[in-house]
Amino acid sequence: MIGNERTGGGYRPGYEVAAEQVLELIARLRLRPGDRMPTENELAQQLGTSRTMVREAIKILSALGRVRAQKGRGLYVADDQGMLGGGRWASFFLPTDLDHVYMLFEFRRTQEMATSRLAARRATPTEVQAIERAAGVCRRGFDTGREDLFNEGDDAFHTSIAIASHNVFLQIAVREARRLQAQSNLIGLRGSVGGHAAKAIEEHEAIYQAIRAGDAEAAAEAAATHVDNTLDDYRREIQQRIFSAADRPPSAGGGG
Repeated sequence: MIGNERTGGGYRPGYEVAAEQVLELIARLRLRPGDRMPTENELAQQLGTSRTMVREAIKILSALGRVRAQKGRGLYVADDQGMLGGGRWASFFLPTDLDHVYMLFEFRRTQEMATSRLAARRATPTEVQAIERAAGVCRRGFDTGREDLFNEGDDAFHTSIAIASHNVFLQIAVREARRLQAQSNLIGLRGSVGGHAAKAIEEHEAIYQAIRAGDAEAAAEAAATHVDNTLDDYRREIQQRIFSAADRPPSAGGGG
């Protein structure tokens, strides 16, 4: 039964815990924006709490833009225009502006340090196992040369740590920052499963081991190292592209 929960930051109200568990359920069921969610009664049953607690949790998630309640129709996963992903960020961020990309990495560094530090203090055994599994998927992707599997594991790894932080706002911030970074990847500013991937596997392991050991500061430092090295790899990739473009002769065809 969900009740007030004691964490490193003191007691947390049950509706906040319930809100996090609803988010975890959405992820576990692989529900996408627009998908219908279980009813309040079904959620209460699955979470082992009261309908009143679920209703309060839904109010929080609705305010954050994660859940949409339609009168007479039920609950739905909201579209990808949540608290941080809506018009303000989407219109501000330019994936082709290197200053924006570097600022995004700077923001991600702060996020990843915070989530890793809190995860080391708050992660349940089940959440630690989820982090370990995600790191394993990432490693398999690297070992087999499958970029899709590597990226799937990488995304799950960082998402699992955010969930283990037990902070709804950090979970949303991590999701949105990674979504924005994916926009810059779409314009071709990324490597392959090679490059920094081998180091990333080791860095994931260092973060995981620190969280497992409950060493908050070691987890934060390992996360900072991981983001810093990813940024260095990104900078090298951009420099290579700039230099290779400068060395190419002018094209005879028209551009787009």
